[in-house]
Amino acid sequence: MRRARGPAAALAAALLLAGCAQSVDPIERLGKKAAEGVRPHGPAPDLSYRRWGLTEPLRRPPRPAARPLTLAPDPAGRARPPVLDRVSTRDRVVFLTYDDGAEQDPRFVDMVRELRLPVSMFLTDSVAGPGYGHFARLRGLGAGIQNHTLDHRALAGRPYGAQRAEICGQQDRLRSRLGVRPRLFRPPYGTYDTTTLRAAADCGISAVVLWRAAMTPGDLVFGRGGDRLRPGDIVLVGPDESTGPTLRERTTRILRGVQQRGLTVGRLEDYL
Repeated sequence: MRRARGPAAALAAALLLAGCAQSVDPIERLGKKAAEGVRPHGPAPDLSYRRWGLTEPLRRPPRPAARPLTLAPDPAGRARPPVLDRVSTRDRVVFLTYDDGAEQDPRFVDMVRELRLPVSMFLTDSVAGPGYGHFARLRGLGAGIQNHTLDHRALAGRPYGAQRAEICGQQDRLRSRLGVRPRLFRPPYGTYDTTTLRAAADCGISAVVLWRAAMTPGDLVFGRGGDRLRPGDIVLVGPDESTGPTLRERTTRILRGVQQRGLTVGRLEDYL
């Protein structure tokens, strides 16, 4: 009888040990699941907008339908590009444009990258020329590269040949330095005449771009049509001020105003 109980006792002990092992497993599993419940699921939220002085992310702009620009004839029947200070659109977007190219802050490149900020750079060769690598980096992030003449001389009243040299010369320079031949042109100081439009058309320009609002060192100032940002407004971020707020600070001020108006920033080249 004792021999019979021996195997039974051994089997019972084995079952008991197995049972003890099984009794630990659910607890271990529970601990593992509890730990998993504490860990966040998916990637951490992108809070980089805070680094640039914003209180919320910049809303992504819509993708507009392609709309080719057409040159309108002048009284002599010659084609000339339209002159715009805003874009006709129902999309709740405004457009940020930057002139000359004097400020070449690498942190501005970081800002454009992290915010995925659409910007358009109207470059003057005599100002931007020594630092085209900076603008090549911006172009690699999707920034538009556009024409602001070779030497930033006022064009209105000058002869056709001189105006054409300023505009076409910068077309050629941007083609050789950055691999782009712009479609958009901004005349220095926003001044132009019919000769400017004729020269611009002959240089391959499809639109002359002015602005309805400008960011000064103090605040936004507006042209015609009211004193608030509206959908379609073209905004000039400038002028470059070595003693005033930096380009990044001026851009942040505008972005805060854009968000307060329930707007976002679109890419000008997508609309023109």
